[in-house]
Amino acid sequence: MRRLRLSEAACIVFVVCVASMASAQTFTTLANFDGSNGAYPSAALIQATDGNLYGTTFDGGAYGAGTVFTANSAGTVTTFYSFGLTSSRGPLAPVVQATDGNFYGTAGGGPNGWGTVFKIAPDGTLGTVLYEFCSQGGCSDGSAPKGLIRATDGNFYGTTGGGAGTVFKITPAGTLTTLHYFCSKLILKYGRYVCADGKQPHATLVQGTNGSFYGTTINGGSYDQGVVFQIAPAGKLAIPYRFCSDESCPDGWDPEAELIQATNGSFYGTASEGGANGWGTIFKIAGSKMTRLYSFCSQTNCVDGGGPLAALVQATDGNFYGTAAVGGANDWGTIFKITREGVLTTLHSFCAQPDCADGAYPTAGLVQATDGSFYGTTWQGGTGGSGTVFRLSVGLGPFVKTQPASGEVGAPVVILGTNLTGATGVSFSGTAATFTVVSSSEITTAVPVGAKSGTVKVTTPTGVLKSNVRFRVTP
Repeated sequence: MRRLRLSEAACIVFVVCVASMASAQTFTTLANFDGSNGAYPSAALIQATDGNLYGTTFDGGAYGAGTVFTANSAGTVTTFYSFGLTSSRGPLAPVVQATDGNFYGTAGGGPNGWGTVFKIAPDGTLGTVLYEFCSQGGCSDGSAPKGLIRATDGNFYGTTGGGAGTVFKITPAGTLTTLHYFCSKLILKYGRYVCADGKQPHATLVQGTNGSFYGTTINGGSYDQGVVFQIAPAGKLAIPYRFCSDESCPDGWDPEAELIQATNGSFYGTASEGGANGWGTIFKIAGSKMTRLYSFCSQTNCVDGGGPLAALVQATDGNFYGTAAVGGANDWGTIFKITREGVLTTLHSFCAQPDCADGAYPTAGLVQATDGSFYGTTWQGGTGGSGTVFRLSVGLGPFVKTQPASGEVGAPVVILGTNLTGATGVSFSGTAATFTVVSSSEITTAVPVGAKSGTVKVTTPTGVLKSNVRFRVTP
């Protein structure tokens, strides 16, 4: 099967290509990257408070150093920010929008050449470098950052993959604290030393409902094929699972993507290699127990895909959706659905149109926007050859999303949605809350007195919208 072949970057040419997949399923190519407005998107999209989707491209833009772009459901894609005016360049991770409206993220470059944490103003006019990695002696602060998440304490947390790698915390003002240095514990295995606590995280973190952070490394562990790790905000690290449990690696290895915590409390993820057929797996972690849900390339000619490089997303129907970077009917990757029981269905095989007009090599995962549809990107393909933005609709209805997904009584909450204008009610598990409709895509509110953990509901002129996950009221 084909692996990634980097080509020269080159503007976004707008085109909409619709292919009917089934009666309730529609795949739409929204835009094609061709260089001047970005090239080679490799990170998942996020939905911001203005209702638009935001993403990054590794290359292209006004200064040839990558971009942050916006996309809406109508197929309009606009360059939000072009890297190159500051020392940051070549972002490979998503941006994060904080409660101050600013966008935060990580990129390569910097005076030391080992990556930065950046902040971009809400209107995209100003980019600021908050931190330059490898600023400390011997690069003890890490290098090659892999992205950020905003935690419940208001700070950002992330990983670096250079050297053995680190886990770090950084405040919105740019003060960085290293929480863990990987490869801090060596064990002798098969005549050589390996990093028992893992080595080289390749993805960012997820914060669990217990407050701890969870992630993966692509190396280290008992068999040097990667680990799942758990780290407390204070920095105490534990290893729930080490990959490649025997010589054939039936559980998979090389987990390059972040984990997600599902509504049942378990964590789910992908391994890009290994499994029954050598082309990666989908797995579940419950405590320290690992269950392999699926081995890719289980079908003839790998029409089910292979080599997943991105995280899963749990949709409002309870199923998981994701992308496989290669394989499929045309050998350029797939979009799939997998049930909690491990039944996988291929929803789209890329390069189904002449010259791969629908895109090729999806290295990023999907996001389910509040209109119910899935949105994503491909690294290559499209009419410009440098990637696409696409939408996949499978008939799921609109919903609302809270930011954050937990908080104590009185804590401010932003509710994202679609067509929220004219909303007449907001409730937290049946307890009414005061609120303000900021726009058709944003409501601001606070956790009301007496609220319990449960579903957030918004009453609009067209019906009641429910939150995609339960809001957790903390003590």
